[in-house]
Amino acid sequence: MGGADKVKRQRDQGRLNVRERIDRILDRASFHEIGAVSGIGEYNDKGELTTLTPANCVFGRGKVDGRTVVIVGDDFTVRGGSADASISAKPLMAEEMAANFRLPIIRVIEGSGGGGSVKTIETKGAANLPGGIGGTRWYAYTTGNLAQVPVVGLGLGSVAGLGAARLAASHYSVMTKTSAMFVAGPPVVARLGQDLDKQGLGGWEIQTKSGAIDHAVDTEEEAFECARRFLSYLPSSVYDLPPTLPCDDDPERADESLMKAVPRSRRQVYKMRPIIQTVVDKGSFFEMGQNFGRSVITGFARFDGRAVALLASDPYHYGGSWTADACQKVVRFIDMAETFHLPVVYLMDCPGFMIGLEAEKSATIRHGVRAMAAVNQTTVPWCTIIVRNAFGVAGVVHQPADRYSMRYAWPSAYWGSLPLEGGIEAAYRAEIEAADDPKAKLQEIEDRLNRLRSPFRSAEKFWVEEIIDPRKTRSLICEFARLAEPLRMPGPPRMSIRP
Repeated sequence: MGGADKVKRQRDQGRLNVRERIDRILDRASFHEIGAVSGIGEYNDKGELTTLTPANCVFGRGKVDGRTVVIVGDDFTVRGGSADASISAKPLMAEEMAANFRLPIIRVIEGSGGGGSVKTIETKGAANLPGGIGGTRWYAYTTGNLAQVPVVGLGLGSVAGLGAARLAASHYSVMTKTSAMFVAGPPVVARLGQDLDKQGLGGWEIQTKSGAIDHAVDTEEEAFECARRFLSYLPSSVYDLPPTLPCDDDPERADESLMKAVPRSRRQVYKMRPIIQTVVDKGSFFEMGQNFGRSVITGFARFDGRAVALLASDPYHYGGSWTADACQKVVRFIDMAETFHLPVVYLMDCPGFMIGLEAEKSATIRHGVRAMAAVNQTTVPWCTIIVRNAFGVAGVVHQPADRYSMRYAWPSAYWGSLPLEGGIEAAYRAEIEAADDPKAKLQEIEDRLNRLRSPFRSAEKFWVEEIIDPRKTRSLICEFARLAEPLRMPGPPRMSIRP
């Protein structure tokens, strides 16, 4: 690598080197390296090698839980992973191998990820034109693989420039909490008058809340485990189907806690994650993007051993209403489900799009209709459980249009064009203002409408198909997963994930 002193420095700073990382991510002794002796050599007048700077990209193939993957890592001990010591063909070949052999790819990123350095101008004798010869092809593979194979990015140090782009261009990205990611580091942004350290500019809290990174962990070992677990839910490529695992959790299991999971008072919030943990196969829920778009929960889960993409509302944040961030989160997640043939299960409690000045400033409705388009463009099987609220335009986005999907409602379900609260004052203003006791009139109208809004009234008109005992939720979703299994079709999707 970069020499004993550089390797020691890496270790003293609490970080593993690239080869240690690869060995710990992959199954034991499964790594087959490609280009092990590649580097930049210097020769004397006799043509004899005098010094060799190893290429700071290490890549090859190996196995994760017995399945072959491509893995490519930056060696920060050699010129900080920058272009001065890189051989551009190596990371490109890693991406090509993943695409052409239909294998998942894990990118272990530290430094600029083979990107630029101002010293490159001097070492190469000319300024590089971004893209340039072969560069466009490299970028095409970096983003193009998102439509073909699972892509995992691990940020394990200071990640900048091209490295940040590679990390963001993934289906699932993880960074350690001591790492940082940015387009340009503190010395560069200091020219803008922004005096920030690495954590202040691109630490884990900033990047996970912005949605640039999906998850942050305390240790590199945790990052490796996250990568392995993420891949366990997905096929090796779009030409395969998600694996089904043996399951010893009874699909008919009914939990009494679901009967009291939703408070009778609609003004009272509740926790959705315990409901998720109760209905999925025990211990199978794998959440992604928890700190971004927090009114929506996204992750993978299993029902009777079958993998699904699970979408859920979180009433603890904005009552579960869809913000601009939440809509972006939904688009990316639904696109991934469609790309890798994962049926979607949606546990819904959405009172509509977020309202107010900030919602208008962030173009919530624009992002909202984009989310609606993403849902409507899906072809994967879909099952919705309406847990409580379903209102407004965002309420429409609970199942794909123009095709059959399964839909169930709990007795706690409550829906309409907009909630009664606030809507009555707008719709019955003249009647309320003309009353001798406006407050009593408002209450009278609210009581009358509440009797009409019972979900059972909707069921009478077949506006909702079934109202179920909440304890039956797991068994019905397990049945959905079984019914959906033969409907999953391998091959490139009509609409693949948008980076």
